[in-house]
Amino acid sequence: MKQSTLLALEGFQTVLKALIFIAIFGVAISSRLFSVIRFESIIHEFDPWFNFRATKYLVSHSFYEFLNWFDDRTWYPLGRVTGGTLYPGLMTTSGAIWHILRKIGLPIDIRNICVLFAPAFSGFTAWATYEFTKELKDSSAGLLAAAFMAIAPGYISRSVAGSYDNEAIAITLLMVTFMFWIKAQKTGSILYSMLAALFYFYMVSAWGGYVFITNLIPLHVFILILMGRYQSKLYSAYTTWYAIGTLASMQIPFVGFLPIRSNDHMAALGVFGLIQIVALGDYIKSQVSGERFKVVMFISLGLIISIGISGLFFLTYMGYIAPWTGRFYSLWDTNYAKIHIPIIASVSEHQPPAWPSFFFDNQFLIWLFPAGVFLLFLELKDEHVFVLAYSVLCSYFAGVMIRLMLTLTPIICVTGAIAISKLFDIYLDFSVALSTKSPKDVKSVKLDKEKKETSDLEQEDDDYEAELVVDYEPSSKARWFDITAKAVVSSTFLMYLFLFVYHCTYVTSNFYSSPSVVMPSQNPDGSVALIDDFREAYYWLRMNTAEDAKVAAWWDYGYQIGGMADRTTLVDNNTWNNTHIAIVGKAMSSPEEKAYEILKAHDVDYVLVVFGGALGYSGDDLNKFLWMVRISEGIWPDEVKERNFFTGRGEYRVDADATKTMKDSLMYKLSYHDFPSIYPNGVGHDRTRNQKITNNEVGPLDYFEEVFTSEILLVRIYKLKSPDSLGRDHGEAAKFDRNLQSGVKKRLVKKPELELRV
Repeated sequence: MKQSTLLALEGFQTVLKALIFIAIFGVAISSRLFSVIRFESIIHEFDPWFNFRATKYLVSHSFYEFLNWFDDRTWYPLGRVTGGTLYPGLMTTSGAIWHILRKIGLPIDIRNICVLFAPAFSGFTAWATYEFTKELKDSSAGLLAAAFMAIAPGYISRSVAGSYDNEAIAITLLMVTFMFWIKAQKTGSILYSMLAALFYFYMVSAWGGYVFITNLIPLHVFILILMGRYQSKLYSAYTTWYAIGTLASMQIPFVGFLPIRSNDHMAALGVFGLIQIVALGDYIKSQVSGERFKVVMFISLGLIISIGISGLFFLTYMGYIAPWTGRFYSLWDTNYAKIHIPIIASVSEHQPPAWPSFFFDNQFLIWLFPAGVFLLFLELKDEHVFVLAYSVLCSYFAGVMIRLMLTLTPIICVTGAIAISKLFDIYLDFSVALSTKSPKDVKSVKLDKEKKETSDLEQEDDDYEAELVVDYEPSSKARWFDITAKAVVSSTFLMYLFLFVYHCTYVTSNFYSSPSVVMPSQNPDGSVALIDDFREAYYWLRMNTAEDAKVAAWWDYGYQIGGMADRTTLVDNNTWNNTHIAIVGKAMSSPEEKAYEILKAHDVDYVLVVFGGALGYSGDDLNKFLWMVRISEGIWPDEVKERNFFTGRGEYRVDADATKTMKDSLMYKLSYHDFPSIYPNGVGHDRTRNQKITNNEVGPLDYFEEVFTSEILLVRIYKLKSPDSLGRDHGEAAKFDRNLQSGVKKRLVKKPELELRV
């Protein structure tokens, strides 16, 4: 009877756990669909547009053709060997899903697969987080961690529907790899080690952030060795993972021989060599005893580590091993990128986060995070050391670069869940408080019980511990005080959980679910207005320009122009060629005549600029302009000087006080062309920079003609005049279709002012 009851209870727990997982999967997916519900099924941001374009190429060509794809529509006139300069994991996974669905009779459009890719994989991320946390504590903590991971804004920010970027699958693979590594480290299982290596290979194929795994796992092993916790199962786990994972990762064309020829990977190689020596020493120690062995061992390890580090520096100096990249140095020195690689510092997601952003992305978990780390530190098992190393490293890196909040969020969810789980283990246990008897003194005694045969019960000969309990009758006042205290603490944290769900839903729906190409705004009366100027401009390019037309724009918009307008661009978001990007920056910061010569030398037909002055959009090109100047100055310091764009008082101005260099620059002229004339008094109000612009500041255009301006002047496109027309009357040559443009201007003047919500 007792056994059947236990089986029934286990079956109920299994069913309940399955239902909880179904709910977690449902919440993880549904919370990421606000962008589709409020807008439409569309690819977001910038990089996802290239990933989508590459995926479309993959499903319409063979995998071999995809790996050898040369894209002549980007980085004109250089082009791009696309197959050898990307991580193909995201595209190949989407392509495989597309082919499988077609095989079973579900011909779903590849765009919808790409849009819903990240929400689908977020459920698997929650499952991996559960398995990872269960290895650290128990299933209850694992379920909490999975639920947190499913809705945490820090992860949702890069995994909403339409956010078809590498991180959409990379965080899933990150947690699966760590899950199998912890299992392998605890058990020494070759199977778990091999699975960790295979998912590491999958991670390498999907995201450049795989270097985090490459260094964190060796760091874990190195710390365990220093703590004197070396075991044979640690040797089996690490050597299997490193050997299989490294050989597999070298099959990715973009990675190649980097695992054995790059400083980013040398820590893993060094620990692999170190653990061989430690294993040899452990074997010798088992054969030879004595204090002298310890001395010899420590001296040998010191010499070997010194020789290894010296050899690394020598090989790096000789050029056999690639040095650390600029992105690595920028993680340790926040000013390094701004001084040496301004193109890295110009990216908004590479900036240090403000302190409120930690709370914004993780809410109350941000203060449970150190509590969970402290609780793990008290136990300090081998697997807990991994969590401590992960927490320390990611806490620092996330404080340097806001993008790395994405890698910090999983460990925050894990440690926060462990802290709450330990608290609930105590404060949700009302069994003692509600009983009529409470333990006064508990003593453990060891009893030997002889085997006895009875007619109704068989007992095995076994030693067991029994508790000798001396009961006492507590006062009802003390009992109710205990119940009240536990109820208050438990209800407080249940309320925290409710507020966490509310916060995550609010942040996700209002801040992380808006596609960059369609921006929500508010009219003064509170009604919703959608700003669709980007797609309007890209559609115009697609329908009104030649198929081989070349478009010059700042690199931010390259992927979108290639994906939506299907036109050739000079630069895009790959940012692999700093000099080529600097050419565009130089053209934008040069006087009109010189800019015309630069652009004509690169066969440019159209120039696209983003101007937010009429709308109050702070992400326009004039606010990015100084980065264009800095990047160009790094290549041509004698021709482009940042200080020439600041006033004598060191101010960056665009009104009457702006410098002559600023007013003569192509960016200034293209942004403010005819802008003052749309206002009745002829004085334009730049709402982004809160400055007044008149026709006296904006000179005429002699080498460019305006061919398109979006409804709210957000996107403006200019065509380079042909050399034959430059000798004519510039005033006549610069005229555009007044029927169209005057209508735009009238609508803009009469249209209620919008308040852009960023």
